[in-house]
Amino acid sequence: MTHLKGRTLVAAICLGQVGNLLPHVVVPAIMAQHLMPLWNLNAAQAGLMAGAYAFGYMLAVPVLTALTDRVDARRILLAGSAVSGVATLAFGLFADGMLSAALIWGIAGVGFAGAYMPGLKALTDRLPPGDTSRSVTLYTASFSVGVGLSFLVSQIVADRFGWPAAFRITALGPLLMVAVCLLLEPCKPQPSPGHWLDFRPVFRNRTALGYIFGYGAHCFELYGMRTWIVPFWTFVAARNADSVPLGPIALSVIVSLLSLPASILGNEAALRYGRHRAIAAIMIGSGAVAVAIGVSATASPLLLLVLILVHGVTVPADSGALTSGMSASAVPMQRGATLALHSTIGFGLSAVGAWATGVALDAAGGPASPSGWLAAFAVLAAGVLLGPLALWWSRRS
Repeated sequence: MTHLKGRTLVAAICLGQVGNLLPHVVVPAIMAQHLMPLWNLNAAQAGLMAGAYAFGYMLAVPVLTALTDRVDARRILLAGSAVSGVATLAFGLFADGMLSAALIWGIAGVGFAGAYMPGLKALTDRLPPGDTSRSVTLYTASFSVGVGLSFLVSQIVADRFGWPAAFRITALGPLLMVAVCLLLEPCKPQPSPGHWLDFRPVFRNRTALGYIFGYGAHCFELYGMRTWIVPFWTFVAARNADSVPLGPIALSVIVSLLSLPASILGNEAALRYGRHRAIAAIMIGSGAVAVAIGVSATASPLLLLVLILVHGVTVPADSGALTSGMSASAVPMQRGATLALHSTIGFGLSAVGAWATGVALDAAGGPASPSGWLAAFAVLAAGVLLGPLALWWSRRS
């Protein structure tokens, strides 16, 4: 059998990950128009339901990603992709309320835990020695393409054929990564000494921890924004009738696709000006834009569109730099454990971001209130501004 190598390897794994991401934001994409009114959910309940995916991911990723230091990551990637697809299909077939939806969506997150970071490990294990920064950045940037397609496909299918069909169709995406796994050359990792779930060496790596905690702050803002961008733009459209330049589907897709060039350019800026300096500048700017959106919630749709598009650049611009910085700082024999902690912190705070934003929204007036959206975007800003503090801490002796 011919195995994937070089640029073909990178392209294939990135393409497979796009397929794995097709179900990724189905719940946030359709909950405002379909699931919240159907099941009579408030914002906090909807945020909890959407965040269950990240919560399931957080619970499983320490085991599944750390295991890639002992087992070929291809095997875990294959199994995780299959579970993700089956759970997404199950949501469309069996979810009938907030509790069942959160449970099934959490299982889908467990599947993705076996797909995303193990996919990165499967890639880096097969790359030649040297600087892998650009390959890692391309992999993380493919996230945005998959999320954009997830927003697009799920909303179009749900509007035309009903919400269960959105899950049944997007469940097919992970099959693409299953096919890629069958073409990967076997790779047996060299195990690190000690227990495979011993994260103490990672916690002693202060440089890597700075990037890991910074990634958590990034994920808090990113997932909070992705969970609530469609409901927010629905609020804007309801207030402004025919003067909204784009609908929620178009806006969510465009914002997601902006992540691709933003992540690549952010990593290039980090290589040129230094990772810590570039990441801190991006995060501070992103927090400022989030506050501006909240303050301008009742402003003209054109101004809000510009602010959201800028936010769509600043939110993901630090992603590639944070992940490549973590990967470069990891001890080679502990890379799987380092990736596991990186992803655990990131997606744990993703779940918190989705839920906390919904709580703030309810507490300040609800999704129909400008004050509610001011509170929601203020929470996102507060979360991301913890990132520069984490980087500053990691440089102190």
